[in-house]
Amino acid sequence: MTIDTAPRVHHRTTTVRGHEVHYREAGPTDAPVLLLLHGFPTSSHMFRDLIPLLADRYHLIAPDHIGFGRSSTPAATEFPYTFAELAEITGEFTGQLGLKQYALYVQDYGAPIGLRLALAHPERVTAIVTQNGNAYEEGLGEAAWAPVLALIAERTPETEAPVREISSPEGIKWQYLHGVPEDQQDLVSPDAYAHDAALMSRPGQPEIQLDLISDYGSNLALYPAFHDYFRTSQVPLLAVWGAHDEIFVPAGALAYRQHLPKSEVHLLPTGHFALETHAPEIAVLIRDFLARNLTT
Repeated sequence: MTIDTAPRVHHRTTTVRGHEVHYREAGPTDAPVLLLLHGFPTSSHMFRDLIPLLADRYHLIAPDHIGFGRSSTPAATEFPYTFAELAEITGEFTGQLGLKQYALYVQDYGAPIGLRLALAHPERVTAIVTQNGNAYEEGLGEAAWAPVLALIAERTPETEAPVREISSPEGIKWQYLHGVPEDQQDLVSPDAYAHDAALMSRPGQPEIQLDLISDYGSNLALYPAFHDYFRTSQVPLLAVWGAHDEIFVPAGALAYRQHLPKSEVHLLPTGHFALETHAPEIAVLIRDFLARNLTT
């Protein structure tokens, strides 16, 4: 009797600049690479359902950023928690793994990290899948971003207070459930937001996350450079976006067409963490998109 089994996902670690980087890996090592970069407040755990759906055809690698998941979480006094630093470590990580070219899947924080990689080495990026991964001011939800922009403008105890709530268990649960239709909320595993909340409750996390969020202005300053990269490279881009996301609103997905007129945009009836409810649909879109845009 033959038993069909899903592709196996390996959980591995490597050391970059003295820090342990945990990553998930699956798929044939000689297949085209898809580098999956997670957002806040999660980790490679967010890709747990997607990876097996693509691993028959692609080599998938999903690291946990420093400060997240099972990667090292040095204290904010011992490590510069900036997006530039996370991008540099991610770049060195890809070098250690011998990744000469890769498509990017970016979500939330993963977008500015991945796009910094593209700025540094545009020849390495074969395509981009952005799932609620923003690169345009049009994508910033006004209500969700008001306290963050206030923190960026001036970091004080008063501006820190509302932003701290984003990392609370209630704030994390909201990020997972807002925008998800009521009749689909039971598709969102409670384990997902409980997992993130547990890791965010570790000692030192408030300072780590405040440092990163207050540095988000450095990403906004790079938007013109990102747009120039899109314009000059015409990199194939697929936007698969939770249409009800209040953090990165759908206008951010549509904005990619300003500089990438051939970009493909799909708005899905869900929220910020679209993989929780629409992983199979997103996998189908990715398989079709990469099959048409990658040369093997």
